[in-house]
Amino acid sequence: MRCVIQARRGVLFSIAAAAWMCAAASWAQNFPVKPVRYVIPFPAGTSNDIVGRLLTDQLTRLWGQQVIVDNRAGASGTIGAAFVAKAPPDGYTLLHCNIAPNAISLSMIEKIPYEHRDFAPITRIGMPPNIVTAHPSVPFRSIKDLAAYAKSHPGKLSYSAGLVGTSPHLAMEWLKLRMKFDIVHIPYRNAGQGTSDVIAGQLPVNITNFPFVIGPIQNGRLRALAITSAQRQAQLPDVPTVQESGVPDFEVNSWYGVCAPAGVPAALLDKLNADLHSILRIPEIEQRLTELGMPPAPTSREEFDQFIRAEIARWAQVIKDAGIPKQ
Repeated sequence: MRCVIQARRGVLFSIAAAAWMCAAASWAQNFPVKPVRYVIPFPAGTSNDIVGRLLTDQLTRLWGQQVIVDNRAGASGTIGAAFVAKAPPDGYTLLHCNIAPNAISLSMIEKIPYEHRDFAPITRIGMPPNIVTAHPSVPFRSIKDLAAYAKSHPGKLSYSAGLVGTSPHLAMEWLKLRMKFDIVHIPYRNAGQGTSDVIAGQLPVNITNFPFVIGPIQNGRLRALAITSAQRQAQLPDVPTVQESGVPDFEVNSWYGVCAPAGVPAALLDKLNADLHSILRIPEIEQRLTELGMPPAPTSREEFDQFIRAEIARWAQVIKDAGIPKQ
């Protein structure tokens, strides 16, 4: 008798589970039925904001529902990320996730209010590299020259970058470890101001996201020393990579992606992944992202999750090796 009851319970459970899965799939296909909030954890006008708005404009057209950009900047992106981590897992709050809040900050911030498991990665968008530039008056023209100059003039060189824990800052700190030279970090809350100060000759060296400095390099206001991607960029084909400059396996990309709060049903995450992939295949979007130095690099949900986990581990090691204290 007990076996019969257990069998009936098993059948009922299977029926209930199948019904729930069908309902979830149907609900996902009808999503969204109201406006969606897209949190960009950086200020308006930044490259993250530009890319995020490209996507939200297309999502609004695709879904027939307004996708509202919510710039929640501060603390290297962790304020916006923390907001999304605590949002209801219904798909109506999405995060423009990024290397800083979703990888680096997990090892940089003492009391960070979330963990990787609090997010459901949906897809990667692109991987813009960083680029090392200098004022045209400096006596060095390459990364090797910079390292040699820094070694022969200890304590004399400084560089502008974003705040401690941003991708450009850690890229330079890793480069210093690999090439064994020293240069002092001058942090800027507004990375664009740091670039402007180098253009003005107030600082000798800058490292920032590639899209920010294409124009100043092309018009001669900045001298490009090396780019941190594995390959050269089409917009600046004469600028060598750091790897070509003698540092094997050196690659740093300030990647962007889309994440949701953990707990969003898998059927909806699959729909979001598919919809975002369709947008990244639009020729105009692909061209614009390529112009910004980040050709589309979409992934499956599982691939993006594994990618972020690897980034978390990599930057934790760099932070430890460089002796950077938690903030």
